[in-house]
Amino acid sequence: MQLPQTPSMRLDGKRALVTGASRGIGLGAACALAAAGAHVVMTARSPDELNAAVESMQQAGYGCEALVLDVTNTSQVRESLTALPAFHVVVNNAGANRPGPMSEASEEDYDFVMNVNVRAAYFLAQVAIEGMKKEKYEGCIINTSSQMGHVGGIDRTIYCTSKFAIEGMSKALAIEVAEHGIRVNTICPTFIATPFTQKTLEDPERVAWIKSKIKLGRIGEIEDVMGAYVFLASDAASLITGASLLIDGGWTAG
Repeated sequence: MQLPQTPSMRLDGKRALVTGASRGIGLGAACALAAAGAHVVMTARSPDELNAAVESMQQAGYGCEALVLDVTNTSQVRESLTALPAFHVVVNNAGANRPGPMSEASEEDYDFVMNVNVRAAYFLAQVAIEGMKKEKYEGCIINTSSQMGHVGGIDRTIYCTSKFAIEGMSKALAIEVAEHGIRVNTICPTFIATPFTQKTLEDPERVAWIKSKIKLGRIGEIEDVMGAYVFLASDAASLITGASLLIDGGWTAG
């Protein structure tokens, strides 16, 4: 009897792009993909922080390089990515938040968050998919979403709007590119201890509320989400598209 074999989660020979990769979840995703064998192009707006992250990864033996990029500048994104070889894996991770009551939100707050979280991800994916199609890569897009793309949250009307939009965009795009063998999925973390969530996690009342919602009773760490990026990028997830991988400690379970 020939037994089934577990598909490989190695990414040797693959090229990956990770936005917002200089710190937090983006840096974790870049490290995870590189550790699995991918060559990772890491982008961020801040050259100093990005170069420091890339240098540390290279010293650890990872294959990676820096690309200073403002993902909200669509012409710059198109120019930069079309000048590079196509990618097999693209992680749209750059994100923004302007928390607060809706009554205090400005149009500038709304536009800023939506431009980073939705518009930038949309048009970067557009360019990346063009490259995948040209090279006939059966690649994947992984959009960093949030549990807040599935539930509401205190002081997060704009953020939730953006992440619900990412969920809808990802499902529609998954249908559109499936005929090319390209997969599109989202990863939806709960509150992870990163610079992005630092201010919220400095508020004891808010931390108590968060822990009351997370059934496993703790704030997430970057390491809690790293494996999900490797899984969705690998052959082990070859039949998974249009899906949301919730890493929320049970928040959305009920």
